Amino acid sequence: MDSIEKRISYNFKSSDLLTEALTHPSLAYENQSGGSDNQRLEFLGDAVLQLVLTHELFSLFPDFSEGHLTKLRSRLVSTKALEEYALGIDLGNFILLGKGEERTGGRNRRGVLADAFEALIGAVYLDSGFESARGFILNSCKIKFAEIVAEPIEKNPKGELQEALQKISQLSPTYRVLNQSGPDHNCSFETEVQWNGLVLGAGMGNNKKESERSAAQNALEQSIWLSNNPCE
Repeated sequence: MDSIEKRISYNFKSSDLLTEALTHPSLAYENQSGGSDNQRLEFLGDAVLQLVLTHELFSLFPDFSEGHLTKLRSRLVSTKALEEYALGIDLGNFILLGKGEERTGGRNRRGVLADAFEALIGAVYLDSGFESARGFILNSCKIKFAEIVAEPIEKNPKGELQEALQKISQLSPTYRVLNQSGPDHNCSFETEVQWNGLVLGAGMGNNKKESERSAAQNALEQSIWLSNNPCE
């Protein structure tokens, strides 16, 4: 357990709490020993995470509405964001999995990583209190936080593209997946956006939504319809 403690710059007083945070339910089920898994700590860690990030956003953006703050928090606590935090400390290498979960790639699965990260927060909180948990959370989220501070108004390239095209025609752009590759837990999608017989752009993403956003952004950058307007 020393390696994960070094990665998070925190030494547990209770090694049992750390073990519990890293124990996936599949291992506890296979052992049938009545031992604890990380689900309760995940529940606690989620609440601590929400409180810490809510307070930080509330302080950083005093003029933002409740709705805007909620959207910003969603960017920080999405399952994808939690996966990124977990990958940042190589948490997958330390999760204790059952044999079945191990065989099916659970160590790299987004949900497994996200749950273990929240459980680790809960363990730190129980081990030494709120300030220690807060420090761990803010250090883990610092890159995401920097992105939000730099761009607190999230871009909506699909909406921008729709608005730009509707000034010319009521026809809406359509998105088509060109290619899907990679395993289920780490897919890559390539999508193109078409409108009125034109291919406006293409983009990549880890899911369909991201690839569509990327395609729309590419379309906005090229603005092909301005010089190839079939409606004229």
